[in-house]
Amino acid sequence: MQHSAISRKGFLKNSALGLAGLTFTPSVLHAQSGSATEDRKDTMAKNYTLKNVRLETGFEYEGDEVIATRTELFSVEIENGKIKKIGANQPGAKAIDAKGMLMLPSFKDMHIHLDKTFYGDKWQAVRRRTGGVKGMIVLEQKILPDMLKNSTYKAEKMIELLQSRGTSFARSHVNIEPTSKLDSLKHLQKALENKKNVFGAELVAFPQHGVFYTDSVPYLKEAAKTDIDFIGGVDPYTVDGAIEKTMDFTVQLALDHNKGIDIHLHESGDSGLKTVEYLINKVNENPVLKGKTYLSHCFVLGRLDKPKQEEMAEKLSAAEIGILSTIPFGSLIMPIPTLMKYGVKVMTGNDSIVDHWNTFGTGGVLHKANLAAQLYGNVTEFGLSRILKLATAGPLPLDDKGVQQWPKAGDDADLVFVDASCSAEAVSRISPVKSLVYKGNIVF
Repeated sequence: MQHSAISRKGFLKNSALGLAGLTFTPSVLHAQSGSATEDRKDTMAKNYTLKNVRLETGFEYEGDEVIATRTELFSVEIENGKIKKIGANQPGAKAIDAKGMLMLPSFKDMHIHLDKTFYGDKWQAVRRRTGGVKGMIVLEQKILPDMLKNSTYKAEKMIELLQSRGTSFARSHVNIEPTSKLDSLKHLQKALENKKNVFGAELVAFPQHGVFYTDSVPYLKEAAKTDIDFIGGVDPYTVDGAIEKTMDFTVQLALDHNKGIDIHLHESGDSGLKTVEYLINKVNENPVLKGKTYLSHCFVLGRLDKPKQEEMAEKLSAAEIGILSTIPFGSLIMPIPTLMKYGVKVMTGNDSIVDHWNTFGTGGVLHKANLAAQLYGNVTEFGLSRILKLATAGPLPLDDKGVQQWPKAGDDADLVFVDASCSAEAVSRISPVKSLVYKGNIVF
């Protein structure tokens, strides 16, 4: 992947920079000299115009069935990281030529661990596991000191992988525990600072080794004083041996420092359900946490019968607790359609990419939307277009009635260009990502 930092001579020589496969007019966009690692510098012009941009404008119907998506070509003006204007296409204008590529909201990976990965280093597959989650804690205590030696570099390489798949933003969990202390956080923050003009993130302080199972409390308290966004957690019963004690600490720490909550919950039996119910009660007792509390994975929902799934979906929705679901996870099928039916905010991410937890990971959340479409039968034009929200973490070009709702003047210029005729095709075919723009900065 090519970066925005390049000499002007190199820029003029290689018109593939910026919007890959799109045609640039040098007077519209320019790059300053700088090394490939200097992503922190503002190397691209803030104001420019795109022409021949394909946008969705509505649905085509046969009776009451959506059979196709209408699109037209437009000109889009970008100014200071925002969309300034969407107007009639000006094919003869002196502007960046989007060549009819479909413009969509850029993608968001809402559950990933950027701080610990083998990606960017030598290839390693997952080794045979023993001892469940606690066995993995022992493994991490052994390997993390070595992994931390180049974790900033590997985080940057993984960010570049995500960008190449159309992702401009991630919510990353970052280990906070006695082995890493705050080093994992500091290393990741450095990587994000290096990429701040081309990638956005929010961070979760994640006690991977338990809050009390290993004494992570002082480090979590220290992390909470920094500019992280969420207090995390993992399987309070399985790891710490007590739901209430761990959850009370987590909730109070979030309240004390005005943070959100995002808890890994793999437990799929009674303890998993009790944890969900306890968190719902705590959020209802503290309404300030509504809309900023999440359960990652929450596999117990996939083990419940249909009536209980609907009951829990209704309660989660009322408490405004979101679910960050892995798609898929072995043979477990999460009830994503039921959650969406009741208005629960559902998002997804790649979780681990090529690390000691997971051998796989494409880096693409559009791939996750495609898998979800297959798992839940979203095979129609309408269904495919709706499931795109898993890749964008919400925004869709058209609402359910086919009325254009994105983009609008004033929206952040966070854009992805794909080689597809419409979002339904993009999901179905996992269409190639050609270019990415983050807050007006052309990433590749």
